[in-house]
Amino acid sequence: MTEEVIPDSGRAVWVRSLSARAARWVASASYLKKWTVLGVVIGAVAGLGAIVFYEALVACTHLFLGVLAGYRVPTPVGEGAHVASVSAARPWSLPLIAGLGALLGAILVFRFAPEAEGHGTDAAISAVHHNPRGVRFRAVIVKIVASALTIGSGGSGGREGPTGQISAGFGSLLARVLELEPADGRIAVATGIGSGIGAIFGAPLGGAVLASEILYRDDFEPAALLPCFIASAVSYVVFSSVEGFSPLFGYVASYHFTDPVQLVWFALIGVLAGLIGLFYAKGFYGMADLFHRLPWPRWVNPALGGILVGAIGIAIPEVLGTGYGWVQTSLGHGLLSIPLWIVLILPFARILATGLSIGSGGSGGIFGPGMVIGAFLGASVWRLFEPMFPSMGHSPAPYVIVGMMSCFGGISRAPLAVMLMVAEMTGSLSIITPAMVAVGISWLIVRRNDDTIYRSQLKSRADAPAQRLLAGLPLLAAIPTTRAMVKPSLVISTELSTDAVKERMDLDGLNGAPVVDPAGRFEGILARAALASKTEHHRTVSDLIDAGAPIVSASSRLDVALESLTEAPLSWVPVLDGDRRVVGTLSISDVVRAYRQELVASAERVSELGEITGASQMTITADSPITNKTLRQAGLPKGLLITSITRGDQVFVPNGDTVLAVGDHLSVLGQPSDLKSIGQVDPLGTHSLQPHKRWPVRHRE
Repeated sequence: MTEEVIPDSGRAVWVRSLSARAARWVASASYLKKWTVLGVVIGAVAGLGAIVFYEALVACTHLFLGVLAGYRVPTPVGEGAHVASVSAARPWSLPLIAGLGALLGAILVFRFAPEAEGHGTDAAISAVHHNPRGVRFRAVIVKIVASALTIGSGGSGGREGPTGQISAGFGSLLARVLELEPADGRIAVATGIGSGIGAIFGAPLGGAVLASEILYRDDFEPAALLPCFIASAVSYVVFSSVEGFSPLFGYVASYHFTDPVQLVWFALIGVLAGLIGLFYAKGFYGMADLFHRLPWPRWVNPALGGILVGAIGIAIPEVLGTGYGWVQTSLGHGLLSIPLWIVLILPFARILATGLSIGSGGSGGIFGPGMVIGAFLGASVWRLFEPMFPSMGHSPAPYVIVGMMSCFGGISRAPLAVMLMVAEMTGSLSIITPAMVAVGISWLIVRRNDDTIYRSQLKSRADAPAQRLLAGLPLLAAIPTTRAMVKPSLVISTELSTDAVKERMDLDGLNGAPVVDPAGRFEGILARAALASKTEHHRTVSDLIDAGAPIVSASSRLDVALESLTEAPLSWVPVLDGDRRVVGTLSISDVVRAYRQELVASAERVSELGEITGASQMTITADSPITNKTLRQAGLPKGLLITSITRGDQVFVPNGDTVLAVGDHLSVLGQPSDLKSIGQVDPLGTHSLQPHKRWPVRHRE
């Protein structure tokens, strides 16, 4: 298709020019310069986003619970230390109010940004691993409003999920605007998660470590640590400059570990925290599955969950809202004013209320409720055993703090980060020593069951989609993307009608095409499926494009390009030059073709070294006697090395247990005498480099 290039009308020319210059600077900057600048920018936006969400939540809480229900929610020291009302002036209104707030939030979510459903941290983790460029800014705005409505009206949820998703969304926006490489895009989104959570909790160090630790169940992302340190420090300063620098729970009385016998009680808390954490995760997702199976529209579910939470709140008001004020009460002798049955039942009531509020599809975090659950777990241990064992001490604070650390530190699979965050929130670093015992036990219990509260976590860095492919393709870093890319079959202008585009895609049998503006600059990807599902609200090409789809720079190598391919919603990605013009497309088959060519070229270069080493490529056919046998069983000469096997679109390095299959292309290295005597070994009727009946192969020297 030949398209007329129409000069840009001047609309957004300055923005495009600025973003292009910034992208070129980022691409050429050193690691330290790049992440110092990006870290400061991400941190500043994370701090501002945390302020906006915090103020929105305070306003909604005052309106729904304070004005409409006549109930004053307790707050921690860092938020004014307000004492809770004895009871709600209109307790009968709590189910209606909680249901109304959840319903309004659900309507926003399911109408404008369905990806904002549930707890935002898991969605942000998923974006890091699978599509760091794909978080829509619309989802960020919807998440702020919907979460403030849900939690402010009494829903059981935390502030960290929305805040983390807000700043992760900005990191994703930077990845798109600055055309960051996939690895840098992942770091930008992870940095957003850590800096946002660190700001809202007033825990910059814990937030920075959390961003590196929370991505995996049993691993750590060291590349994100320095950017997170910078961004988290900036976000904390920005947020605290407006909301105050005091720790969330104030400076809890210093604890000095002097009695080793007390480790028994902390170990008990660790065991209980691990078990309760598992119950929290299984209960939460069990509740979510139950709501997903209900027959009516999904936007109704949060309203139903809110009504039930409000009903529970009539008898147990401690389940309403974030619950941080009740944690503050439990840190001192105010704990004795709470009935014992409330203290004992509250961890389970919070699990139920969080499942009803967030598991139903409402917006909010699950980190905050996890801390409340852990706090009252520790408080329960102190209330039950302190009268019989005065050596436990007269303050419940150490047990409450360790309970918070161990409960969520275990089930989140981020023990170090959660310990640091809770220590910063309570100003009590001296509690770390006994906390290590409890958190370690809790983590071991959860790890033994291989469970986590964040289902988007990968087991380790080796399980990342791109890493699994790159491990078997060591030559990718040596191949330019331009060598593998092909000319695009179709490039769409935003000025074309959707009907014309659909007709052309149907004619060519394409699943999508890159979209450019009238000046020929890339705008996004248009999938054929989007054309088929368009509504009256999506009438133009611009309405249907995916602006966050992965792209590849023409100056990159195939190892970087493959990372983008693993995140692509279609089977290909566009290749852009420095002016954001589409110069080609790249698919997995293109990568495999270029890789095969590089293997052949590498083998030929090795064979040119002389008689010391030779190379060949062979293809196993159906009547070969070594088909379906392992390399160990094949009886090849000891001097031969199978460097790689190409099987379909997969290229991998074999080992002795690799089973040979029909159609496998083998790249072989060895001394020329071994290569030419393959057929003379003859343990299985093997074939020489010349055609032979006993091991039919095709070869090329």
